[in-house]
Amino acid sequence: MYKLILVDDEQEVREGILKKVEWEKYGFDIVGQAENGREALEIAERTDPDVVITDIKMPFMDGIRLSEELSRRFPTTKVIILTGFDEFEYAQKAVKLNVVEYVLKPVSANELVEILSRVKLLIDEEKARKEDINTLKEYYVKSLPILREKFMTTLITNKLHRSEIMEKAQSYNLDLNGNGFMVSVVSLDYNLSAEDGEHKGLNEGSGVPNEMELIKVSALNLCSEIAAKNELGIVFLQDDKIVIIAVSKQDSAEQFAVNTVNTLEEIRTSAEKYLKSTVTIGIGTFCTEVNELSSSYKAALSALDYRIVLGNNRTIWIADIEPQAVEKITFDELKERALMSSIKVGTEAEIGETIDNLFKEVIEIKASIKDYQIYLLEILTTITKIAKNSNVDMDDIFGNNYNFFVELYKFNDINEVKSWVKDIALKLSNYITKDRQDTVKLIVRQAKDYAKENYNDSEITINKICEHLHISPTYFSLIFKRETKTTFINYLTKIRMEAAKELLRTTDKKTFEIAEKVGYSEPNYFSYSFKKNFGISPSEYRNSHKV
Repeated sequence: MYKLILVDDEQEVREGILKKVEWEKYGFDIVGQAENGREALEIAERTDPDVVITDIKMPFMDGIRLSEELSRRFPTTKVIILTGFDEFEYAQKAVKLNVVEYVLKPVSANELVEILSRVKLLIDEEKARKEDINTLKEYYVKSLPILREKFMTTLITNKLHRSEIMEKAQSYNLDLNGNGFMVSVVSLDYNLSAEDGEHKGLNEGSGVPNEMELIKVSALNLCSEIAAKNELGIVFLQDDKIVIIAVSKQDSAEQFAVNTVNTLEEIRTSAEKYLKSTVTIGIGTFCTEVNELSSSYKAALSALDYRIVLGNNRTIWIADIEPQAVEKITFDELKERALMSSIKVGTEAEIGETIDNLFKEVIEIKASIKDYQIYLLEILTTITKIAKNSNVDMDDIFGNNYNFFVELYKFNDINEVKSWVKDIALKLSNYITKDRQDTVKLIVRQAKDYAKENYNDSEITINKICEHLHISPTYFSLIFKRETKTTFINYLTKIRMEAAKELLRTTDKKTFEIAEKVGYSEPNYFSYSFKKNFGISPSEYRNSHKV
């Protein structure tokens, strides 16, 4: 069903149009009726209509102005103009945007049905274009190789959540289900002499790949074929290097490592035999979790660096070169964002879970004591950064001269440190939440005070008060309605109406003078609003309160 608003200042006309059509049968739901453009806009703000049928000549705001406002605020809403013969040409010239049909009065039932059918077809087509699954699928298929390559690059250069990795791997048809992983980097050994300098890049001016570019492609194909034959894993190009993610389907980590090294050695000897260049291969550390691939990749690059000492055309396993190296523990950007997010907007349970995850790695990984200390200091630095960015005075929470970095060294057990960090995070989060709530209440109170002091200003708008409060209109509307259960315009109207009642009871001022006193530049619209709110006109209200 598409939502429709009917606008005409004559109730008989509206009722006549409503009776002409079985609206639901043709796919429309009448979500509101209005007597004028202003009232129609208020209904539109609440309902976000798909179609508006409007008359032109109406009080307070005519159909032309309404169409312009709808075009600006609701660009997808379709407008049908109802017009008399003498207004037709004027309406066509005055309105361009959003108006899809011009209907001469009086309109017959058949004519109205035809118009609605055309408008519905137009909306259906627009909706179909936006939701065209086939188009999206076609675009996705074309983009898949690029997305797949980008994902694999991210996989080895950043630490991602396991759930995110597995979800995207399935989307890109990558098999990352295994009992262990090792990342290796294959680098071409460019041993060109000075006289071969023209082989770098493309052959100038020809647009034809040079010899080394062709060797790179050949090396990639060679790696892919041998890796596939030995069921090693995934092969892709990263910058000028070929990356291989070996995925273990075996229970034995030792056997997996042996098979991986043997396959990589086959790649090296085959490259030497079939290509016009040799390759050097760096092999990273073994890891059991797919989200640790970035660590294995860094270790593979470190292994590759040893070719300066050991020479090219060889397979270098980091475990052989640095047998005593312990696992690295790093507080990366992903962990920093998770901690910041949980403290700023998370619940107590979410904060606890985040910190448990941070310390799980500290407890499980056999890292050096130096890495442990750096990791914990980075956690505390992040917490301090959150406090600074949120304008929090840490002395207010923990007392004067409290120093995290001194306190840290007083603990002898990592679980005690975890509880201590969790307590700090919770206290900081509660302080930020309370400060945010206090700020919201202050903004709402200032808005109310502004309305009470300036309700007689007919130019008051949401934008004007937001400029006064230095806040965005969208955020202001959200917090004002959440705190007061009404909109600012409704609140302002209530103040104006109460002020008008007071003036009607206690003064002899004329209605147009009272209208101006309470912020209405148009006396007729003031009378209309007064009657809409209280059910009687201003003069009737005054007469009913005379002694």
